[in-house]
Amino acid sequence: MKSILKTLIETTKSYPVIDNHAHPLLTAENKASFPLEALFTEAEGDAIKDSVHSLSCFRATAQLGQILGLDEPSWDDIKKTRNQMDYGDLCNLLMRPTRIQCLLLDDGLGGVAEMAEDWTWHRQFNCSVKRIVRIETEAEAILVRMVKESESAPDLLTLANFTQQLHKSLSVSAASEQVVAFKSIACYRTGLNIATWNLQNDLRDSFTSARQKCATDGKIRLAHKPFNDHIIRVALEIAGEHNIPVQFHTGLGDNDISLAFSSPSYLQPIIKACPKTQFVLLHSSYPYTRDAGYLTLVYANVFLDFGEIFPMVSAHGQRAVIRQMLEITPTNKILWSTDGHWFPETYYLGTLQARTALCEVLSELVTCGDLTENQAVKIVQDVLFHNSNRVYNLGLEPNLVHEEK
Repeated sequence: MKSILKTLIETTKSYPVIDNHAHPLLTAENKASFPLEALFTEAEGDAIKDSVHSLSCFRATAQLGQILGLDEPSWDDIKKTRNQMDYGDLCNLLMRPTRIQCLLLDDGLGGVAEMAEDWTWHRQFNCSVKRIVRIETEAEAILVRMVKESESAPDLLTLANFTQQLHKSLSVSAASEQVVAFKSIACYRTGLNIATWNLQNDLRDSFTSARQKCATDGKIRLAHKPFNDHIIRVALEIAGEHNIPVQFHTGLGDNDISLAFSSPSYLQPIIKACPKTQFVLLHSSYPYTRDAGYLTLVYANVFLDFGEIFPMVSAHGQRAVIRQMLEITPTNKILWSTDGHWFPETYYLGTLQARTALCEVLSELVTCGDLTENQAVKIVQDVLFHNSNRVYNLGLEPNLVHEEK
């Protein structure tokens, strides 16, 4: 098969990629602040220990062992070796082979931003870097500031004033050349069943509850449904006006989400209500990939990202997700990401495994006659680079480098 599908194999292996959703790496001082097992799970506490017994961990151990120069390593060998390395050397070793030409970074991770590198720091890996602005993080910062200011001007602490300030802040971000998208974590807070409207009394009561919580604690984690839904609607309107997409966490996450309400199918009413705004469904919507694919088929403004399943899902699971995605999703609406975060290993494994799985599935489709090789090659180029280039208005040309034989 290799001789027959040589072009497909080489393209999938080496074509430059746009990583349409990731997060900053930890600083050198904080490189051991989180367990490396977070590569395979977003679980917390004792549950994270079980991840080392997963097929995902077994496979990643072998792949990381190869690039680290270890012969049949254990998971503990991997951790010991990488922790002993100079952090800069480790990052370069793992980031350089990815061939990521452009990196879109959500730098609004709550509670860990001070432990991570600035988004501009990542340009050292020979890639351009753009920002994704997290909606809820912006809203929380505005509310905290307003509550503090209300000590001297209580009359200004109103829903109308908050909405005005949020609109102004998000509009400035949307107009920035450095910002290419918004992102919502509604899935983590109140679920994806986002209301297209709220009764004014319910909205005011929800805002009052959030305001009082913020005043008591000095900070806020917004999880007040009518108010949260209002915030998202404001952001969707601004994104549509400025022609930037809004990414939504869907599916795969930690125990903070309600799995039942993480299906992208719950977004259908708000998608219909905002036809001028582009929706990007993140993380393959796992395990709701087919639901996401359906939405991409019937709505012109919906796109599906197949990320985070690398390396969190086993190899055969990754292939199954891609097959489900291709059952119905138009190939010009598929985007790719690592969901890289904290550790350079997330970027390395995310890229390596995505290329491998994509090649294997497309090779099967060519072999059974569902695709020509030329069609498969174009799909690879589109989902790894050109679709994101178009959706995020990046204006890039692929940096093609032919490896010496």
